[in-house]
Amino acid sequence: MTWTRLVILAAVCALAFPAVTSAQEQQQQSPAAQIPDDPDLDPNPVQPDFTLVNLPTTLRVPRHKSSFRITHRFARPLGQGDFGDLLSDFFGLDNGAQIGLEYRFGIMRGTQIGIYRTSNRTIEFFAQHSTFQQSDNGMFGLDVLATIEGTENFGASTPEGSSTSYSPALGAVLSREMGSFGALYFEPIWVNNTNTLPGELTDDNDTFLFGMGARLRIRPTVYVVGEYIPRAGYQPGVDHLSFGIEKRAGGHVFQFNFSNGIGTTPGQLARGGTDSDDWYIGFNIARKFF
Repeated sequence: MTWTRLVILAAVCALAFPAVTSAQEQQQQSPAAQIPDDPDLDPNPVQPDFTLVNLPTTLRVPRHKSSFRITHRFARPLGQGDFGDLLSDFFGLDNGAQIGLEYRFGIMRGTQIGIYRTSNRTIEFFAQHSTFQQSDNGMFGLDVLATIEGTENFGASTPEGSSTSYSPALGAVLSREMGSFGALYFEPIWVNNTNTLPGELTDDNDTFLFGMGARLRIRPTVYVVGEYIPRAGYQPGVDHLSFGIEKRAGGHVFQFNFSNGIGTTPGQLARGGTDSDDWYIGFNIARKFF
């Protein structure tokens, strides 16, 4: 009888333990099977941010992840007055500034949308889609871009005697990564309704931007950036020029920059800088939530 019980017990254990082991293996393997690896979550050392200074890059926002950015452009030209005036204004920091707040979100793999508002009451909505990456063809990455911006809080609150101006834009962002040394960019963008007074001064109402930029990695987490935006069509002011230095720290990017204008949206960049001799201090702060 004792041997019979032992045989039965051994048979039960032999049948039960494989089932338990199989269930444990399924629990361990299930999360990995349900959450595939997303390469967009991997840090890109040569494209640490979604913008250069003002122009976009081809860095992708991972699906259902987001990013936040603050832009700040002090409104006092560094060349205004003598050095004593500049020092008394603490290099323009005591004066007013144009501040921008941006939030972008990855709605699907390779597609991001966002909203950006500047303190001069301009609101911009934008969408960007990654057509292909440099890893796909070994040559360059290509994104398509669409934006629309409106003054006076996109027409939500228009003071008496003023009107809202809307400026849609369409363009492309081409990038060429150079190993671990940096990346180059070329960005043709068409911006409509850039002339706020069409018919009074000129019939031109469109501007074509030919943005060119670079980000060079001089230390593992330190970069120098620059962008130049020549234009065709309606082109008041001077072509926009910016350069700066930035530091990456985890999911943060801190940038200190100089520009010959305080514009940051496509419509503002299309209207150009103020003067070739006017330079403004600014900074960008970006934070990835992934």
